[in-house]
Amino acid sequence: MNQTTVTHNTDRHPPRHVAIIMDGNGRWAKAHGLDRTEGHVAGVETVHNITRQASDMGIKYLSLYTFSTENWNRPQKEVDALMHLVALVIEKETPGLIENNVKVSIFGDTERLPDITRQSLFRSMEQTSHCTGLTLSLALSYSARWELTNAMRNIAGKVAEGKILPGQITEQTIQENLSTSNLPDPDLLIRTGGDFRISNFMLWQIAYSEIYVTPTLWPDFTTNEFCAAIDNFRQRERRFGMTSEQVSQKNCQQQPNK
Repeated sequence: MNQTTVTHNTDRHPPRHVAIIMDGNGRWAKAHGLDRTEGHVAGVETVHNITRQASDMGIKYLSLYTFSTENWNRPQKEVDALMHLVALVIEKETPGLIENNVKVSIFGDTERLPDITRQSLFRSMEQTSHCTGLTLSLALSYSARWELTNAMRNIAGKVAEGKILPGQITEQTIQENLSTSNLPDPDLLIRTGGDFRISNFMLWQIAYSEIYVTPTLWPDFTTNEFCAAIDNFRQRERRFGMTSEQVSQKNCQQQPNK
């Protein structure tokens, strides 16, 4: 999926929404003879750089898989360090995010987060709520199966209350009950660290996302490689079940007359 040679192509639009599975912090730390938590610290700088690059490129939405529901099963020391790190980083980064017109959003089972972490995140969301540039969404205590289960419960409750009939449930109904209901579906999903799996991330939303996998570990993922992923996306033909000929015809019809 990751190509070594990328030809710049500006004829096609960049993705509106990029989602990233940030993998490889622990392996990076191990390779450098460091504690796993040091890998997460190193990964913070990458988050800073990629967020700035995405904003500069005019990308509207950047969603980062920050902490999964399954990550609660990691050693308590690492979990505590991660939660503390999230709180510290969001407090430190918020002034710069405001300066760069970046809005902070979070999705996931936030009730499970420690109070200090949750309060720091909500405070950043409030302070950046007026920003109109990039929306930076952090998936925290999140998994797609949790999200879909929660959505089904919400819809079932509405059916039980007589607010909606079973036959009235549509894809839009499900979309509106997801924790990402305020976000468009990702156009591009990037995974660092080389593993070819989705890891329970945005399963509903990425049904037609383009996927880019790189062996680069997250702390080593540079803005240059991020730009290469965007260029790779621009080269792809997104057919959404149609034929290439249909896509070409549709694109021609959508282009303004000159």
